[in-house]
Amino acid sequence: MTHPIDQLFEMVQTSRADTKVGNRTAQLLRDGNPKIAKKVVEEAAEVALDAAVADRDGVIRESADLLYNLTVLWVWMGITPAEIWHEMHQRERDLGLAGKWPK
Repeated sequence: MTHPIDQLFEMVQTSRADTKVGNRTAQLLRDGNPKIAKKVVEEAAEVALDAAVADRDGVIRESADLLYNLTVLWVWMGITPAEIWHEMHQRERDLGLAGKWPK
């Protein structure tokens, strides 16, 4: 069974070649990194704001939007989900399941 993020990634990659007007994903990819990065920041802020007021349904909705826009960013930058999973596994091995590299 394919992971939903992998399915989304494939859909976004496929949309990249779509030239039809109205394909939001293709347009976002054509707009490029500044627009995509802005969308990631906007959605992350919306998740945080909904979390701050304990809006569980809002966090779910906005998290889905965040994952979509993050996936668009990955496609634009040529990053695959497998690379993200590899990084997560490396951190788990080196720092524990919830580990994060110090900045």
